[in-house]
Amino acid sequence: MTPRLLEEAWVESTGDSLMRHHLSTLVLAGALAWCGGGLAYAQATAPPSAWTAADCEACHAKAASPAFTRSQHAKLDQSCASCHQNVAEHLKAQQAGENGPVPAVKDLSVAEINGTCLSCHEKGGQATWHNSMHDRRKVACTACHSVHDFKSVKAQLKTRQDADTCYTCHKSQRAKGMRSSHHPVREGKMSCSSCHNPHEGDVPNMIKADSVNELCYSCHTEKRGPFLFEHAAVREDCVSCHEPHGTNQGRLLKQKAPNLCWNCHLTGSGHFGSGDNFSTQKGVPVAPPGAPSGYPTVNSRFIERSCRTCHVKIHGSNHPSGAYFVR
Repeated sequence: MTPRLLEEAWVESTGDSLMRHHLSTLVLAGALAWCGGGLAYAQATAPPSAWTAADCEACHAKAASPAFTRSQHAKLDQSCASCHQNVAEHLKAQQAGENGPVPAVKDLSVAEINGTCLSCHEKGGQATWHNSMHDRRKVACTACHSVHDFKSVKAQLKTRQDADTCYTCHKSQRAKGMRSSHHPVREGKMSCSSCHNPHEGDVPNMIKADSVNELCYSCHTEKRGPFLFEHAAVREDCVSCHEPHGTNQGRLLKQKAPNLCWNCHLTGSGHFGSGDNFSTQKGVPVAPPGAPSGYPTVNSRFIERSCRTCHVKIHGSNHPSGAYFVR
């Protein structure tokens, strides 16, 4: 091939390459333009991102307390908007400098507040909330719990100890707890929730057992039995004799013995001077033969003495001779 033909072939091949290069460049540019337009369109039509606490923190710094930011509530998918209503409208109005809706939970009714909480907390201990005394008394969840500024380690309570939360309403129980004989609630070894579930609606007094006795036996297992000789008062109800929130008598007893025992054993106890003999000054030294139980005598072995001096197994006995709980 002559040099001229070689030159013409090189120019032709080079032109084709340049043409293909320009064509590729145009195609790539068109693709980029199309993709860029599509991306811009997608960004314009994409739904707004989920709400987070950071979206509201600019104005509501107090609500975004350190306690809240470490809680599970702050980690929800839509955080503030999960509990507060009209968050988007509120934010839009604030940005426009207008007065929009205020999504404050405190402005809601008790039913609306509790409904908001129960939309997530509807299982476990809260499953029977609608039957509970607190619900019937129209107690709001926010009366005891705080989402933004809680003080307790558990349950996000407004106080450090759950007993202090309960005592804001249950004043009489607080007074009883300050008496000499009490469960170790004020010492911090127990709490109200050790015996009660404040959200319980199926069991009387919101206790965490099917009955009072079963609740007491969860700690006082030695009193459960079974016994060969049972004390009827014990079998019926522990609170027949005991005041669980506190008394000034030993062992949480409601009254001092023998007065406590007289509530049932007023007469017929077999002891002279029992029950109906409150004054022995006018009694006879010895009861006449055949005198009924409770006949007043001067020398009474029962007055001002404790029944448990002799009846030591008052909760029940398995001894063959323990019919009277003396052994």
